[in-house]
Amino acid sequence: MRTTTRRPILIVEDSDDDFEAAQRALMRDGELHNPILRFDNGAEALNYLFRKAPYDDPQRFPRPELVLLDLNMPGIDGRSVLTSIKEDDSTRCIPVVVLTTSDDEGDISQCYRAGANSYVRKPVALDEFTATLQSLRRFWLQVAVLPGER
Repeated sequence: MRTTTRRPILIVEDSDDDFEAAQRALMRDGELHNPILRFDNGAEALNYLFRKAPYDDPQRFPRPELVLLDLNMPGIDGRSVLTSIKEDDSTRCIPVVVLTTSDDEGDISQCYRAGANSYVRKPVALDEFTATLQSLRRFWLQVAVLPGER
């Protein structure tokens, strides 16, 4: 098991209900040591990730350990956020899990071509959603070996 870190998990999700369900699922058994940050739009998430004001202090606003990214948001959508993350040397190594309701084959292919680390459909049933998020947490924060902050 990996050393416990305190870098945040960034959830980019415009639905309050989906964010709250994800947050509860990630924190369910009390083993989450990472703070959870939420942005409800792609523009703010990109400002945070690329350290634009007011997020320009890397000590106060460290890069995330993991990004959970919804695709369908108004304004800058998840597809654009994913592309921006994976095209930049400073953010490319941050794992991005697309967490969406879309099962469109075009979306799936586009996200993997853009560099998504995984693509997960949000289950409709709350217990399945919780189990899915707990599995993601265990894999990305306890099993996978990730690079340190850049």
